[in-house]
Amino acid sequence: MGKSAISRPVGALVICAVGFLLLGSAVPGAPKPGRASLAAETSKLAAPRAAPLPQWALATPAAPAKPPPPPPPTPQEALADGVLMVVSIPSQRIFVFKDGQPWDSAPVSTGRPGHATPTGVFPILQKRVHHRSNLYSNAPMPFMQRLTWGGVALHAGHLPGYPASHGCIRLPWAFAEKLYAITDFTASVALVTDAPLGSIEEALQLGSGGTIAPPPVRLATPAAPAPAGDGPMQTIQLAATATPDNAAALWQQLRQQRPELDRLEHQVIPATVHSRQVFRLRASGPGAHTICSALKSAGIDCLKV
Repeated sequence: MGKSAISRPVGALVICAVGFLLLGSAVPGAPKPGRASLAAETSKLAAPRAAPLPQWALATPAAPAKPPPPPPPTPQEALADGVLMVVSIPSQRIFVFKDGQPWDSAPVSTGRPGHATPTGVFPILQKRVHHRSNLYSNAPMPFMQRLTWGGVALHAGHLPGYPASHGCIRLPWAFAEKLYAITDFTASVALVTDAPLGSIEEALQLGSGGTIAPPPVRLATPAAPAPAGDGPMQTIQLAATATPDNAAALWQQLRQQRPELDRLEHQVIPATVHSRQVFRLRASGPGAHTICSALKSAGIDCLKV
């Protein structure tokens, strides 16, 4: 035989020997790769599942609560360092103090019968230069400063000389604008009272924690006879108020505004109007009709009787 014929069986034997050596080097009893993967997956399925986390552990921690706003100042605190507004319902007037000093005063018109302005101490809850009523026909309320969430506020409005609003405190326009500029939410309060106040000194006394004695009430006081040569006796009506105290306080307020009324004698006369008890404030004396015309020109209600 030739060399090529002999080399072929020898090569085959060498290949077989290498294969036996490779097989012999494997670990006896080792699982095949496919079986190992299947065993691992089976062990995963058999293992117990971990319990789910409770809901509180998954929730995002809540942000810390904001501290509550500081309480509004007392009238005494606002009087000392802030703005204190003292509103007298019987006098129909507001007295304002800023940083312990008198600032200004003005006439007002508070709630009419059936829509009384509440008394008490009220902080400023909301401010708007241009505002309209949500309760009363979208009525304009310029320079609105809210005192209650029930619809009571300070704002500019018509001043007839007696209570005529739906509970708000109407102010003269220029005064309302100036007052709006000096108040804030933290150091301003309104003290609304049933006490008649004839002067800023009395308002200061009340704002400092004192009390005010009501003035004496005179009903149907006859007018003094006219001096000879001063002209005929004339009578005018200034307002119809809900109580005699309101009428008496209004007279004192009007006398401060219009010194010519000192020449007249006032009267408080009970009357019934549309089944409602009112008290008419009248004044009599020579030249009363001329005084009435001047009052009307100044925007103060007056009627010649």
